[in-house]
Amino acid sequence: MSMTTMNAVRLHAFGGPEVLRYEKAAVPTIGAGEVRVRVHAASINPPDLYLRDGYQALPPEWRPDPVFPLIIGTDVSGVVEEVAGDVTDFAVGDEVFAMVRFPEALMTGSGAYAEVVRVAASELAHKPAGIDHIHAAGAPMSLLTAWQFLIDLGHDAPNPFQGFRHQPVALDGRTVVVNGAGGGVGHLAVQLAKWQGARVIAVASARHQALMADLGADQFVDYTQTAAEDVVQDADLVIDAVGGENMARFLRMLKPGGALFLVNPLGFAGQAEAKQRGITVSSTQVRSNGPQLAQAGRLLDNGTVRVVVDRCFSLGDATGAHTYAIKRGIQGKIVLIVA
Repeated sequence: MSMTTMNAVRLHAFGGPEVLRYEKAAVPTIGAGEVRVRVHAASINPPDLYLRDGYQALPPEWRPDPVFPLIIGTDVSGVVEEVAGDVTDFAVGDEVFAMVRFPEALMTGSGAYAEVVRVAASELAHKPAGIDHIHAAGAPMSLLTAWQFLIDLGHDAPNPFQGFRHQPVALDGRTVVVNGAGGGVGHLAVQLAKWQGARVIAVASARHQALMADLGADQFVDYTQTAAEDVVQDADLVIDAVGGENMARFLRMLKPGGALFLVNPLGFAGQAEAKQRGITVSSTQVRSNGPQLAQAGRLLDNGTVRVVVDRCFSLGDATGAHTYAIKRGIQGKIVLIVA
Protein backbone atom coordinates (compact mmCIF):
# COMPACT_ATOMS: atom_id res chain seq x y z
CA MET A 1 0.00 0.00 0.00
CA SER A 2 1.32 3.44 -0.93
CA MET A 3 1.34 6.45 1.37
CA THR A 4 -1.70 7.92 -0.37
CA THR A 5 -4.04 4.95 -0.70
CA MET A 6 -5.46 2.33 1.62
CA ASN A 7 -7.87 -0.56 1.56
CA ALA A 8 -11.36 0.29 2.77
CA VAL A 9 -14.94 -0.93 2.62
CA ARG A 10 -17.08 1.59 0.75
CA LEU A 11 -20.68 2.09 -0.26
CA HIS A 12 -21.52 3.29 -3.76
CA ALA A 13 -25.25 2.69 -3.26
CA PHE A 14 -27.57 1.60 -0.47
CA GLY A 15 -28.71 -2.00 -0.24
CA GLY A 16 -27.99 -5.37 1.34
CA PRO A 17 -24.60 -6.70 2.49
CA GLU A 18 -23.61 -7.32 -1.13
CA VAL A 19 -23.24 -3.56 -1.79
CA LEU A 20 -20.17 -3.36 0.47
CA ARG A 21 -17.07 -3.04 -1.72
CA TYR A 22 -13.54 -3.75 -0.52
CA GLU A 23 -11.38 -1.42 -2.61
CA LYS A 24 -8.72 1.26 -2.68
CA ALA A 25 -9.49 4.66 -1.21
CA ALA A 26 -7.54 7.79 -0.39
CA VAL A 27 -5.83 7.90 2.98
CA PRO A 28 -7.58 10.61 5.04
CA THR A 29 -5.71 13.77 5.93
CA ILE A 30 -6.02 15.25 9.40
CA GLY A 31 -6.76 18.77 10.52
CA ALA A 32 -6.40 20.70 13.75
CA GLY A 33 -7.25 18.68 16.83
CA GLU A 34 -7.15 15.38 14.93
CA VAL A 35 -5.15 12.16 14.98
CA ARG A 36 -4.60 9.61 12.22
CA VAL A 37 -4.90 6.02 13.38
CA ARG A 38 -3.66 2.86 11.69
CA VAL A 39 -6.63 0.55 12.34
CA HIS A 40 -6.03 -2.96 13.68
CA ALA A 41 -9.70 -3.86 14.23
CA ALA A 42 -13.15 -2.33 13.80
CA SER A 43 -16.47 -3.55 15.12
CA ILE A 44 -19.96 -3.70 13.68
CA ASN A 45 -22.84 -1.80 15.27
CA PRO A 46 -26.52 -1.46 14.36
CA PRO A 47 -26.09 2.03 12.84
CA ASP A 48 -23.66 0.49 10.32
CA LEU A 49 -26.42 -1.86 9.15
CA TYR A 50 -29.00 0.94 9.07
CA LEU A 51 -26.77 3.25 7.05
CA ARG A 52 -25.82 0.49 4.61
CA ASP A 53 -29.49 0.03 3.68
CA GLY A 54 -30.23 3.77 3.67
CA TYR A 55 -32.18 3.81 6.94
CA GLN A 56 -35.18 2.23 5.24
CA ALA A 57 -36.96 1.89 8.59
CA LEU A 58 -37.14 5.69 8.89
CA PRO A 59 -39.70 7.96 7.24
CA PRO A 60 -38.46 9.07 3.79
CA GLU A 61 -37.83 12.64 4.94
CA TRP A 62 -35.39 11.39 7.60
CA ARG A 63 -33.31 9.17 5.34
CA PRO A 64 -29.76 10.16 4.35
CA ASP A 65 -28.85 11.71 1.02
CA PRO A 66 -25.07 11.34 1.13
CA VAL A 67 -22.45 11.80 -1.53
CA PHE A 68 -21.12 8.37 -2.56
CA PRO A 69 -18.78 6.64 -2.13
CA LEU A 70 -18.66 6.62 1.66
CA ILE A 71 -16.93 4.51 4.31
CA ILE A 72 -19.17 3.28 7.11
CA GLY A 73 -18.33 2.15 10.64
CA THR A 74 -17.55 3.99 13.88
CA ASP A 75 -15.59 1.76 16.27
CA VAL A 76 -11.84 1.27 15.93
CA SER A 77 -8.76 0.17 17.81
CA GLY A 78 -5.31 0.77 16.45
CA VAL A 79 -2.05 2.72 16.63
CA VAL A 80 -1.48 6.43 16.20
CA GLU A 81 0.60 7.22 13.12
CA GLU A 82 0.20 11.01 12.90
CA VAL A 83 -0.99 13.80 15.21
CA ALA A 84 -1.89 17.42 14.49
CA GLY A 85 0.44 20.03 15.91
CA ASP A 86 -2.07 21.12 18.55
CA VAL A 87 -2.65 17.61 19.94
CA THR A 88 -0.73 16.96 23.16
CA ASP A 89 -2.44 13.95 24.76
CA PHE A 90 -1.45 11.42 22.09
CA ALA A 91 1.77 10.58 20.29
CA VAL A 92 2.84 8.47 17.33
CA GLY A 93 2.93 4.83 18.39
CA ASP A 94 0.24 5.07 21.06
CA GLU A 95 -2.33 2.27 21.09
CA VAL A 96 -5.79 3.84 21.07
CA PHE A 97 -9.49 3.14 20.58
CA ALA A 98 -12.47 5.32 19.76
CA MET A 99 -16.02 5.75 18.55
CA VAL A 100 -15.49 8.08 15.61
CA ARG A 101 -17.63 11.16 14.84
CA PHE A 102 -20.90 9.84 16.22
CA PRO A 103 -23.66 10.92 15.83
CA GLU A 104 -22.25 13.70 13.64
CA ALA A 105 -21.50 11.17 10.88
CA LEU A 106 -24.62 9.08 11.55
CA MET A 107 -25.87 9.55 7.98
CA THR A 108 -22.56 9.82 6.13
CA GLY A 109 -20.26 7.24 7.72
CA SER A 110 -17.34 7.74 10.09
CA GLY A 111 -14.72 5.90 8.06
CA ALA A 112 -13.92 3.04 10.44
CA TYR A 113 -14.03 0.17 7.93
CA ALA A 114 -10.60 1.07 6.62
CA GLU A 115 -6.89 0.61 7.22
CA VAL A 116 -6.54 4.24 8.31
CA VAL A 117 -9.04 6.62 9.95
CA ARG A 118 -8.90 10.21 11.16
CA VAL A 119 -10.22 10.81 14.66
CA ALA A 120 -10.71 13.92 16.77
CA ALA A 121 -8.38 13.73 19.75
CA SER A 122 -11.37 14.52 21.98
CA GLU A 123 -12.99 11.23 20.88
CA LEU A 124 -9.89 9.11 21.42
CA ALA A 125 -8.70 7.13 24.44
CA HIS A 126 -5.62 5.06 25.13
CA LYS A 127 -6.38 1.38 24.60
CA PRO A 128 -6.51 -0.57 27.88
CA ALA A 129 -3.26 -2.49 28.12
CA GLY A 130 -5.04 -5.55 29.48
CA ILE A 131 -7.04 -6.28 26.31
CA ASP A 132 -6.16 -6.77 22.66
CA HIS A 133 -7.24 -4.67 19.68
CA ILE A 134 -10.07 -7.05 18.80
CA HIS A 135 -11.79 -6.64 22.16
CA ALA A 136 -10.98 -2.93 22.33
CA ALA A 137 -12.60 -2.41 18.92
CA GLY A 138 -15.71 -4.17 20.19
CA ALA A 139 -16.14 -1.75 23.06
CA PRO A 140 -16.66 1.91 22.09
CA MET A 141 -20.25 2.34 20.88
CA SER A 142 -21.75 -0.42 23.01
CA LEU A 143 -19.82 0.55 26.14
CA LEU A 144 -20.48 4.28 25.74
CA THR A 145 -24.17 3.58 25.16
CA ALA A 146 -24.44 1.56 28.35
CA TRP A 147 -22.32 4.13 30.22
CA GLN A 148 -24.31 7.17 29.09
CA PHE A 149 -27.63 5.49 29.85
CA LEU A 150 -26.65 4.02 33.23
CA ILE A 151 -23.67 5.90 34.68
CA ASP A 152 -23.15 9.41 33.30
CA LEU A 153 -24.64 11.09 30.24
CA GLY A 154 -21.58 13.32 30.01
CA HIS A 155 -22.90 16.04 27.68
CA ASP A 156 -25.61 18.67 27.31
CA ALA A 157 -26.35 18.25 23.61
CA PRO A 158 -30.05 18.45 22.66
CA ASN A 159 -31.82 15.11 22.99
CA PRO A 160 -33.24 14.04 19.59
CA PHE A 161 -35.76 11.70 21.21
CA GLN A 162 -37.32 13.88 23.91
CA GLY A 163 -37.48 17.41 25.22
CA PHE A 164 -35.67 16.74 28.49
CA ARG A 165 -32.15 15.64 29.36
CA HIS A 166 -31.68 11.93 30.01
CA GLN A 167 -30.71 11.31 33.63
CA PRO A 168 -29.23 8.02 34.89
CA VAL A 169 -30.72 6.71 38.14
CA ALA A 170 -29.10 5.28 41.27
CA LEU A 171 -28.40 1.57 40.86
CA ASP A 172 -26.92 0.45 44.18
CA GLY A 173 -29.33 -1.96 45.86
CA ARG A 174 -31.90 -1.58 43.06
CA THR A 175 -33.37 -4.24 40.77
CA VAL A 176 -32.39 -3.67 37.14
CA VAL A 177 -33.82 -5.61 34.19
CA VAL A 178 -31.72 -5.73 31.01
CA ASN A 179 -33.69 -6.76 27.92
CA GLY A 180 -31.47 -7.99 25.10
CA ALA A 181 -28.83 -8.89 27.66
CA GLY A 182 -26.82 -11.08 25.29
CA GLY A 183 -26.21 -8.37 22.70
CA GLY A 184 -23.52 -5.73 22.35
CA VAL A 185 -25.06 -3.08 24.59
CA GLY A 186 -26.94 -5.55 26.77
CA HIS A 187 -24.03 -7.66 28.01
CA LEU A 188 -22.12 -4.51 28.96
CA ALA A 189 -25.19 -3.01 30.69
CA VAL A 190 -25.45 -6.16 32.80
CA GLN A 191 -21.85 -5.74 33.93
CA LEU A 192 -22.07 -2.01 34.61
CA ALA A 193 -25.24 -2.47 36.67
CA LYS A 194 -23.56 -5.20 38.72
CA TRP A 195 -20.50 -2.99 39.19
CA GLN A 196 -22.81 -0.33 40.60
CA GLY A 197 -24.34 -2.74 43.10
CA ALA A 198 -27.63 -3.61 41.39
CA ARG A 199 -29.52 -6.88 41.41
CA VAL A 200 -29.67 -7.72 37.71
CA ILE A 201 -32.30 -9.70 35.84
CA ALA A 202 -31.07 -10.61 32.36
CA VAL A 203 -33.62 -11.23 29.59
CA ALA A 204 -32.33 -13.05 26.52
CA SER A 205 -32.63 -16.35 24.65
CA ALA A 206 -31.39 -19.64 26.12
CA ARG A 207 -28.14 -19.41 24.16
CA HIS A 208 -27.00 -16.62 26.50
CA GLN A 209 -27.92 -18.17 29.86
CA ALA A 210 -24.46 -19.49 30.73
CA LEU A 211 -22.83 -16.20 29.74
CA MET A 212 -25.25 -14.20 31.88
CA ALA A 213 -24.43 -16.34 34.90
CA ASP A 214 -20.72 -15.84 34.19
CA LEU A 215 -21.21 -12.07 34.00
CA GLY A 216 -22.96 -12.03 37.37
CA ALA A 217 -26.66 -11.76 36.50
CA ASP A 218 -28.78 -12.69 39.52
CA GLN A 219 -31.73 -14.02 37.51
CA PHE A 220 -32.21 -15.12 33.92
CA VAL A 221 -35.40 -15.09 31.85
CA ASP A 222 -35.50 -16.95 28.54
CA TYR A 223 -37.94 -14.80 26.60
CA THR A 224 -38.54 -17.59 24.07
CA GLN A 225 -40.14 -19.66 26.84
CA THR A 226 -41.54 -17.06 29.24
CA ALA A 227 -42.68 -13.47 28.78
CA ALA A 228 -40.51 -11.44 31.13
CA GLU A 229 -43.45 -9.20 32.09
CA ASP A 230 -45.24 -12.28 33.43
CA VAL A 231 -42.48 -13.18 35.90
CA VAL A 232 -40.80 -9.88 36.80
CA GLN A 233 -42.52 -7.30 39.00
CA ASP A 234 -41.48 -4.31 41.07
CA ALA A 235 -38.20 -3.64 39.28
CA ASP A 236 -36.65 -0.21 39.72
CA LEU A 237 -35.28 0.08 36.18
CA VAL A 238 -35.72 -1.67 32.86
CA ILE A 239 -33.18 -0.91 30.13
CA ASP A 240 -34.32 -2.23 26.76
CA ALA A 241 -31.45 -2.70 24.31
CA VAL A 242 -33.64 -4.21 21.57
CA GLY A 243 -36.54 -1.93 20.60
CA GLY A 244 -39.32 -2.96 18.27
CA GLU A 245 -43.02 -3.45 18.87
CA ASN A 246 -44.83 -3.42 22.21
CA MET A 247 -42.12 -1.86 24.34
CA ALA A 248 -44.95 -0.69 26.61
CA ARG A 249 -45.04 -4.22 28.06
CA PHE A 250 -41.96 -3.35 30.11
CA LEU A 251 -44.03 -0.89 32.16
CA ARG A 252 -45.72 -3.86 33.86
CA MET A 253 -42.38 -4.95 35.31
CA LEU A 254 -41.77 -1.64 37.10
CA LYS A 255 -42.82 -0.34 40.47
CA PRO A 256 -44.42 3.13 40.67
CA GLY A 257 -41.65 5.71 40.43
CA GLY A 258 -39.44 3.36 38.41
CA ALA A 259 -37.74 4.09 35.11
CA LEU A 260 -37.76 2.61 31.62
CA PHE A 261 -34.71 3.40 29.47
CA LEU A 262 -35.10 2.74 25.74
CA VAL A 263 -31.95 2.46 23.65
CA ASN A 264 -34.10 2.50 20.51
CA PRO A 265 -37.31 4.36 21.46
CA LEU A 266 -38.87 4.64 18.00
CA GLY A 267 -42.36 3.17 18.11
CA PHE A 268 -42.87 3.36 21.89
CA ALA A 269 -46.58 3.92 22.52
CA GLY A 270 -46.91 3.73 26.30
CA GLN A 271 -46.51 7.37 27.31
CA ALA A 272 -50.00 7.69 28.77
CA GLU A 273 -49.70 4.49 30.79
CA ALA A 274 -46.24 5.50 32.04
CA LYS A 275 -47.53 8.88 33.21
CA GLN A 276 -50.47 7.24 34.98
CA ARG A 277 -48.14 4.86 36.81
CA GLY A 278 -45.51 7.49 37.63
CA ILE A 279 -42.81 5.82 35.57
CA THR A 280 -40.09 7.84 33.85
CA VAL A 281 -39.48 6.82 30.24
CA SER A 282 -36.23 8.14 28.83
CA SER A 283 -33.80 7.73 25.97
CA THR A 284 -30.77 9.48 24.53
CA GLN A 285 -28.38 9.38 21.58
CA VAL A 286 -24.94 7.98 22.34
CA ARG A 287 -22.18 10.47 21.59
CA SER A 288 -18.43 10.10 21.05
CA ASN A 289 -16.52 10.96 24.22
CA GLY A 290 -12.85 10.18 24.69
CA PRO A 291 -12.64 10.96 28.43
CA GLN A 292 -15.65 8.75 29.18
CA LEU A 293 -14.18 5.97 27.08
CA ALA A 294 -10.93 6.26 29.03
CA GLN A 295 -12.85 6.09 32.31
CA ALA A 296 -14.84 3.05 31.24
CA GLY A 297 -11.68 1.57 29.76
CA ARG A 298 -10.20 1.23 33.23
CA LEU A 299 -12.91 -1.33 33.94
CA LEU A 300 -11.85 -3.24 30.83
CA ASP A 301 -8.24 -3.06 31.91
CA ASN A 302 -8.82 -4.49 35.38
CA GLY A 303 -11.32 -7.13 34.27
CA THR A 304 -14.37 -5.66 36.01
CA VAL A 305 -16.06 -5.47 32.59
CA ARG A 306 -15.24 -7.56 29.55
CA VAL A 307 -16.26 -7.40 25.91
CA VAL A 308 -17.62 -10.64 24.49
CA VAL A 309 -16.79 -11.22 20.82
CA ASP A 310 -19.14 -13.51 18.94
CA ARG A 311 -17.12 -13.81 15.74
CA CYS A 312 -14.34 -12.13 13.78
CA PHE A 313 -14.15 -11.50 10.02
CA SER A 314 -11.45 -9.94 7.87
CA LEU A 315 -12.01 -6.39 6.67
CA GLY A 316 -12.20 -7.76 3.14
CA ASP A 317 -15.18 -9.92 4.17
CA ALA A 318 -17.35 -7.11 5.50
CA THR A 319 -20.16 -8.50 3.35
CA GLY A 320 -19.96 -11.79 5.22
CA ALA A 321 -19.83 -9.96 8.53
CA HIS A 322 -22.95 -7.93 7.74
CA THR A 323 -24.74 -11.06 6.53
CA TYR A 324 -23.91 -12.73 9.84
CA ALA A 325 -24.90 -9.61 11.83
CA ILE A 326 -28.43 -9.74 10.45
CA LYS A 327 -29.00 -13.03 12.27
CA ARG A 328 -30.82 -12.96 15.59
CA GLY A 329 -29.08 -14.04 18.75
CA ILE A 330 -25.62 -12.58 18.21
CA GLN A 331 -23.68 -12.84 21.47
CA GLY A 332 -21.73 -9.68 22.17
CA LYS A 333 -19.93 -8.12 19.22
CA ILE A 334 -18.80 -8.89 15.67
CA VAL A 335 -15.32 -7.58 14.82
CA LEU A 336 -13.51 -6.91 11.56
CA ILE A 337 -9.78 -7.66 11.74
CA VAL A 338 -7.96 -5.02 9.71
CA ALA A 339 -4.28 -5.54 10.42
